[in-house]
Amino acid sequence: MYESINYLPEGLLDVTTQNIHEILSKPTLIHLFGKRKEPLFVSVLLHGNEDSGFLAIQNILKYYNNKELPRALSVFIGNVQSSKENRRHLEHQEDFNRCWLEGNTPERIMAQSIIKEMRSKNPFASLDIHNTSGINPHYACLTKLDQRYFHLATLFSRTVIYYKQPEGTQTSAFSEICPSVTVECGRPSQPYSVEHAYNFIDACLHLSHFPEHPVPAHDMELYHTMATIRIPDEVSFSFHSDETDIRLRKDLDHLNFQVLSEATMIGYTQKNHPGLLLEAKDEQGNDVSEKYFRNNNGVLELNQEVMPSLLSVNEEIIRLDCLGYFMERYNH
Repeated sequence: MYESINYLPEGLLDVTTQNIHEILSKPTLIHLFGKRKEPLFVSVLLHGNEDSGFLAIQNILKYYNNKELPRALSVFIGNVQSSKENRRHLEHQEDFNRCWLEGNTPERIMAQSIIKEMRSKNPFASLDIHNTSGINPHYACLTKLDQRYFHLATLFSRTVIYYKQPEGTQTSAFSEICPSVTVECGRPSQPYSVEHAYNFIDACLHLSHFPEHPVPAHDMELYHTMATIRIPDEVSFSFHSDETDIRLRKDLDHLNFQVLSEATMIGYTQKNHPGLLLEAKDEQGNDVSEKYFRNNNGVLELNQEVMPSLLSVNEEIIRLDCLGYFMERYNH
């Protein structure tokens, strides 16, 4: 399912994400030596349409091409099949960032093998680099409330999200091995997204240890994901048509990381659909839809004040993953 190698494949530093399959025929884990033995683990292209991490790794390896890396580096280049089509993942595949669990699917077997292989190398830290489909600030995510993880996250951004759902993420799995974060670098194919990811990777390569002192409160804005918002498969939706069950507002992703007041309009429903049609589930998987939404005579409104993240206007991603998340500020 994946290949593990100890060299840099010829042509990898010049290929595009759409053509990477010409160099790598399958997901590939590349181990490179460095001055410090414990490797920095970096996963990129877990979603084939999110290119900033791979482009940043290319630039890192070009810079250190004739120099010794400050630290050993293990790079997992993930869904090379879906990157060819610039898609999150293909129909027959499990999401490469939901498969880091026990199981018998090809993706889960691969993920467990990578975890075992990396555990034997005693990694210093783990970075999973992503892009967002909607308008969001650059931020970091973690699954453990630990000062080492906070220090790692704030190397990237003072905006940090603590989450328990979704399950099966790479960061959640590697959090059992070493300090581990996901970083969201804004939209794909933007120069600053690549530059920010590059600077973060380079800073981590030069880090010798994590400070023992706590991260000062003013250096981090910590949020906690409270609910995952989805549209049930049987409910049709659009951002432009009134012929679907729900017509969502076109600027939905502009609401991310803002405090939204009760009665904020999310969209409209057909008159023969008096129910909520949007689904919210908390960290334990309980249905909390009525806590967050109401249907006010065909207008879908918020039922309380919330702060959303990752609200998307990409219909394919909404179907494959979710509409977004609701958060609260967290006092660390």
